[in-house]
Amino acid sequence: MNSFLPVVEKLPVGHPVRIYYQEGALIQNLIKEIRAVNPDEEFQKYYNIFNELSGIEKRFARKENQLFPYLEKYGWEGPSQGMWSFHDNLRDMIRLLNTANENKDIVRIKENLAFLLDGIERLLTIEDTRLFPNAMELLQDKDWNEFYIGDAEMGWMLHEKPAPYPDIQDTYLHPSEDFTERELSFSIENTFHYDEGYMSPEQVNLLLRFLPLDITYVDENVKVIFYNRGDDRVFPRSKGIIGREVKFCHPPKSVHLVLRIVDEFRAGTKDVAEFWFNFKGRIIHIRYFAIRDHNKKYRGVIEMSQDITDIQKLEGQKRLLDDWD
Repeated sequence: MNSFLPVVEKLPVGHPVRIYYQEGALIQNLIKEIRAVNPDEEFQKYYNIFNELSGIEKRFARKENQLFPYLEKYGWEGPSQGMWSFHDNLRDMIRLLNTANENKDIVRIKENLAFLLDGIERLLTIEDTRLFPNAMELLQDKDWNEFYIGDAEMGWMLHEKPAPYPDIQDTYLHPSEDFTERELSFSIENTFHYDEGYMSPEQVNLLLRFLPLDITYVDENVKVIFYNRGDDRVFPRSKGIIGREVKFCHPPKSVHLVLRIVDEFRAGTKDVAEFWFNFKGRIIHIRYFAIRDHNKKYRGVIEMSQDITDIQKLEGQKRLLDDWD
């Protein structure tokens, strides 16, 4: 399971692959511990180890959102298909065991735990013999140097957060301030750089238009500066609202609530307010969020309205497109 370890141990401290192997050692220890526990006699001990092992989701997320895109860039798309499916199978097993844990269904736990542990061990072997050796062949140093910020957003299983890699980067860099030039598979001409990615003004406008939400942005001067124009708005809006004070955009009976929200947001005592009510036979959910810049300075409030009538009716699960056939 650790045939590639001698190569990994020569990597610089903090290298993403070296971190994966440190995590792998933790996972192997947890598997050894949980195999030695009888859930029927030591349920709490078993439960604590299982919960720590469930943190493997962070490892899955880093691979899927960080490592796999770089592999795709170099033409290796297999992990994005096969290994991601393997992750999902393990996620299903973890969910199944979580249900059994909640009910203290020892029989179900014993029936399914071995499948999960065997699956994780098989995954570690594939990583060790194929995924990481190939990744080290394909990716360049400059690629690995770009991993830390994204990895930090996904999280690690380790008990202590790894030091930044490379070690010369000793401060966190917010994505909106990260202007590192990277090779992209699309043109960034006539686009702007946002926190994550690039979009043209037309694309931004399309995105906002097709969001299934009503959005209104009120700036720090209590002036409406934007609303999205969707085809199915909950509440009507017109261009005459732009530049108008927000107190004139609400019925007199509710304007005092809006102004209190703005005052609390500006004072920093609150960050979120929400309401829901029946409107023309539909259930409407309204949320207000304080907008603050990187220095925590108040920059306004965004109002989001959504018809949640059909959402509230959802039950069980729908994981396939059955109604498309």
